[in-house]
Amino acid sequence: MDGMNRLATFGLLILATPVSAQSSLPPLPDPDGWGLDVLEVATDPRAGVWVGTYGRGIYVLRPGSEEWEVIRSDTTDTSISWDFVHAIAFGPRGQIWYGTIGNGWGLSVDGGRTWRNWTFRELGPEWQYVAPSGIVTRRDTTWVATADGIQLTTNDGLTWTAIVDSTGPISLGPADSALRLLPNEYIQRIAASRRGLVVSALGGNVRLRRGRTGARAWEAQRLSFAPFPPLRGALIDGLLFKGRHCGLRHAADTIPCINRGAPSAGVPRWPKTTWFRRPIAPEHNDKIDQTYRYGSTMGGNFQEHQGVEFNNPDGTPVRAIGSGIVAYAGAAERGALTVAIRHDTTLSADPQRGTLFSTYYHNSELRVQAGQRVRAGDVIALVGNTGRATNDHLHIEIHAAPTTDVRAIVDSLERFPPYTTNPELWFKPLSGTGIVVGQVLDHAGRLVAQARIHGLVKLEPAETPLSFVETYGTHAHSHPLYLENFAVSDVPEGTYVLGTEIAGRQIYRKVVVEAGKLTWVVFKP
Repeated sequence: MDGMNRLATFGLLILATPVSAQSSLPPLPDPDGWGLDVLEVATDPRAGVWVGTYGRGIYVLRPGSEEWEVIRSDTTDTSISWDFVHAIAFGPRGQIWYGTIGNGWGLSVDGGRTWRNWTFRELGPEWQYVAPSGIVTRRDTTWVATADGIQLTTNDGLTWTAIVDSTGPISLGPADSALRLLPNEYIQRIAASRRGLVVSALGGNVRLRRGRTGARAWEAQRLSFAPFPPLRGALIDGLLFKGRHCGLRHAADTIPCINRGAPSAGVPRWPKTTWFRRPIAPEHNDKIDQTYRYGSTMGGNFQEHQGVEFNNPDGTPVRAIGSGIVAYAGAAERGALTVAIRHDTTLSADPQRGTLFSTYYHNSELRVQAGQRVRAGDVIALVGNTGRATNDHLHIEIHAAPTTDVRAIVDSLERFPPYTTNPELWFKPLSGTGIVVGQVLDHAGRLVAQARIHGLVKLEPAETPLSFVETYGTHAHSHPLYLENFAVSDVPEGTYVLGTEIAGRQIYRKVVVEAGKLTWVVFKP
């Protein structure tokens, strides 16, 4: 096969490097001492190795080179659009495609020297979250799978066709037409097979294949099971390599990225408050976005976050997390359709912040009115992208306030509400998972803002991968009963060694996570 080794699993072709071209891989750069977080690795037809990373752009090892070349976003028209890259694919005429977590995708036809990008200007408030390994090429056709459906081109992006579901309004993005063929627009995986494109979406699996009535005619066949390849990676010198938090590793290497002795944190314990239910039902995406948690900035790229996200297609039902009275229903910041509920549950242990509110932003439609009583699980709205949003999702906040006045909770002119708390401390963890919560302190015992904590491994949701945990910034607030400055829920049961840097020194702790329980950990010099 033209001197190339190939690995084929259910028709997914992963090109491998000829042994003579790359006898060994030089180490990837380690900019901050915790390893380069690799999300995607692929080899091009000329045996070059391409690596997509979390926040560091694309690294390329070209044939014959001993050094990695870095391709990053630098705000110019010819750079890549975003440094969070988890999809890379190659076309038959030297095309190089990449996809990002939250800022669209791009194409190079000159080996990666210049790029054409599709971002918010071309895509609008959808289409920007490309699925992991979510770009597939076959002959003249390229598919880009996203959280809002699939974009298809047969001419390197001169024209596009959107492939969507039959629910809700159609957002074409760069396309001039749409095909309603998907069970759900939220795409999780795609792979090429001999009979077409196999797609896994929230609502089921389908195979897309070209129809008989023209180049833009496609048909969908429902599949009860889609046996996707279990491993994402690339064959290099006959070995399968995968991306890890700390660089490229052989697929057989399962040693944790942080593998060392460390003092033990506290034993897992039951939480101090009762759980609210999740605002999204399990048959949809009820998993919290891992890249933009409460109090975080996604590594300094966004403003400090005041809630958490549940990424779902428009029209997904939004449900009340607990019983109470609808205190607000209408437009809020930049026109975001918003619901606020004042809950019957109160925080009796802290009367100074005893009233609990939940707020639900960016909805496409509201199903309740102010003054209406709701119960846990009632549908109160539908997911959308109204207001300041770059994709279809629910943004939810939980407030512990010293007042019952909703004007202190929803204010269209206030970007940082004064009484928010981390929603991950209020939702029941997913089955088989627990919560890690604690503090990062400096030598004087003060909370350290925006510190990065490494070592947690969470594979779901893969669409928004976890790289590190950030402590809160100056606009976030601790839970009144914990006084934490970081918290992460839905952590699979197990033992982890976590590390952070305080005043130039790396500090480690060992934590044990048990299902339904909370593990408290403190990092200090």
